[in-house]
Amino acid sequence: MISGIPFSELAWLAAVIVAGGVLAGFLAGLFGIGGGAIIVPVLYEVFRIVGVADEVRMQLCIGTSLAIIVPTTIRSYLGHRARGAVLPDVLRTWTIPTVVGVAVGSGLATFAPPAVFKIAFIVLAAIVAGRLFGGDKWRLGDTLPGRAGMTAYGLGIGLASSLMGVSGGSMSGMVLTLYGKPIHAAVGTAAGLGVPLTIAGTIGYVLAGLPHQALTPPFSLGFVSLLGVILMAPVSSFTAIYGVRVAHALPRRQLEIAFGVFLLAVSVRFAVSLIP
Repeated sequence: MISGIPFSELAWLAAVIVAGGVLAGFLAGLFGIGGGAIIVPVLYEVFRIVGVADEVRMQLCIGTSLAIIVPTTIRSYLGHRARGAVLPDVLRTWTIPTVVGVAVGSGLATFAPPAVFKIAFIVLAAIVAGRLFGGDKWRLGDTLPGRAGMTAYGLGIGLASSLMGVSGGSMSGMVLTLYGKPIHAAVGTAAGLGVPLTIAGTIGYVLAGLPHQALTPPFSLGFVSLLGVILMAPVSSFTAIYGVRVAHALPRRQLEIAFGVFLLAVSVRFAVSLIP
């Protein structure tokens, strides 16, 4: 027994998290994305298996996901910046409104019902899936909008990311490519934006979950499972390479379609969970 927690219960929780990390890492490597779009649905099933209350399960998934991908976004940003693949003006314009959007989303986690976060994931995943199915055909313009429009995008990206548990790469990268920015610059800038976004989101979900600490599993800090972060992050990083190997054996278009189908399947799963 550790701090009043039966060892068998702790071992079961750890084993299921590790298994979830194996799956999340493989899928992340397969689909070329390391964010919460993969981790959140995997964690949702992990926490369901170990009996986390439905009232806090989705919020716990989102907070833990944001914490897990903090080091990933930092490493990714530094690598892209070293190659000059970052748009500094966009990063400066988006950082503050994005953090404000994250703060609003984290605040909602304190009192909003789980359905709000499930619906947000469904809607946003469907948008990303639609973009994947549409390929490079979508275009909103050849130049980015003015400061007001960019501020609005930043607020939306921050809010959406904190409700979905992602670093914002899928959405910010999508916005930039919709305005004709090169894919490498879009990915690098999205990684840079993910650094303040995930750090602010993690802190926000820790604070938001403190009033609900009694409903969270052992070794949780607010809506962040420390056990989930410690166990899932290294395991998912290790198994991602196997997904990458499979990915390189498949055409890019097949991977885009497969990831789109995965997102739609997750959306259906969360939609079903909304039914009483």
